[in-house]
Amino acid sequence: MITNPYLPQPAEIISITKETTTDYTFRLKTDIQPDFGQFVEVSIPKVGEAPISVSNAQPGWIELTIRRVGHLTNELHELKPGDLLFIRGPYGKGFPKEQYRDKSLIIAAGGTGLAPVRNLINYYYQHPGEVRQLSLLMGFKTPEDILFKEDIEKWRSKFKVLLTVDKESPGWSGHVGLITNFVKDAVGENSSASRVIIVGPPLMMKFTSQEFIKYNIPEENIWLSFERKMCCGIGKCGHCRINDTYVCLEGPVFPYITAKNLLD
Repeated sequence: MITNPYLPQPAEIISITKETTTDYTFRLKTDIQPDFGQFVEVSIPKVGEAPISVSNAQPGWIELTIRRVGHLTNELHELKPGDLLFIRGPYGKGFPKEQYRDKSLIIAAGGTGLAPVRNLINYYYQHPGEVRQLSLLMGFKTPEDILFKEDIEKWRSKFKVLLTVDKESPGWSGHVGLITNFVKDAVGENSSASRVIIVGPPLMMKFTSQEFIKYNIPEENIWLSFERKMCCGIGKCGHCRINDTYVCLEGPVFPYITAKNLLD
């Protein structure tokens, strides 16, 4: 029997968490067990479909953090616990976790780029001995845009965490400035032995990568996620194509030695 790769399965919404005014996290009942960094296709019949990174997962459920940006996501934000939406997947190649074992790992995430790495960070929170050290460098436009505030406070108990916002804001006493300003602090010593993951807007990934290389992180020790370029999930629509590379199939996670030729 030939199965239809476009056919989604219903998933019940278990809970909805409001992260910001425009970002909600949906916990869905499902048997899907994604690798770290993979994504699923989310749809509402007669409304549309969109690729969404998995922001957390445990046996029996996954979480998707979805920003209200258009017709489909507007409809998703009107749903309630107990409602159904439809998902298919998981798709794509995730983070090569085996290459981070016993290494110092730095994760740099900008804005909603924190969502695709949240599940991996939570894994290391539960299994801290798998990496020598984990450093988190996270940047948001404003304090109101910060995602996963409770998780960030939890992560501070085990990891080196540097959280920054782009500009001075009333009531904000933390770091101010772009992520690139703090790469040197995140790298520290023994940079050649560190591994780096970068996720965020294209320009952020481009200049953050260059900054890590400036501080002696080898290109082969850097990985980027092109999660914003995902589309149909199975390489048929062509919208994710960059040159001859299909991000849905060959990514969304790429080593920098490949990604540097894909950056716009």
